[in-house]
Amino acid sequence: MAPGHVAYGMRASYGLAYVTPDVILAWERGDAAPTAGELTALAGALWCSPAELIGAPRTLREHRLTLGVAPEDVARFVGLEIHSYLRMEETGEWRGSERQSSALAEVLRLSPRSFATVTGRDAQLAELLRAAAKTRWQGQVKPLSRLIPVQRRELEDVLHEMHLEYQALMAATLSWGGGASSGSGNAGHEFLDRILEEFWSRIRNP
Repeated sequence: MAPGHVAYGMRASYGLAYVTPDVILAWERGDAAPTAGELTALAGALWCSPAELIGAPRTLREHRLTLGVAPEDVARFVGLEIHSYLRMEETGEWRGSERQSSALAEVLRLSPRSFATVTGRDAQLAELLRAAAKTRWQGQVKPLSRLIPVQRRELEDVLHEMHLEYQALMAATLSWGGGASSGSGNAGHEFLDRILEEFWSRIRNP
């Protein structure tokens, strides 16, 4: 199908009179993104589901569209006013309570890893994990358990394991004379750089 065919299908079947071949090309190039309604119409014109167009969902909105759930239904299930939920969806900044976060993960079938990403918590999560690896890991258990839906016992086990591994990497960089060896700390720094991957790879149910 040419862009003109797709645009015509969206105009004829969904009443989107403003959709032109240039709009389709802009979406294909990534210069613009369709709205939820446009995405549904685009999927209809291409005889597929919105989920097939999205691929691997990366945002709160994409997870919702992949499941075909209306924003009003998500807001109602979570216990938020619709305008408040839509604002969080648009900004990518989740401000719900712990109960609302749990409800969000349930209604959108989010894994703990996906939940952290779509609610904009990856940077804070990485900061806490680095602190746990470098200092007392026990002090990071409580803030991490508030941040992500992972069982406390499993969280403690993983943090302890990562702390020991990082400390071993840093100890291995020291020379016999007590000074730093060439390339000192490279392995430890690389471990910290990939801290999120290290963490999620050790969670049994990510």
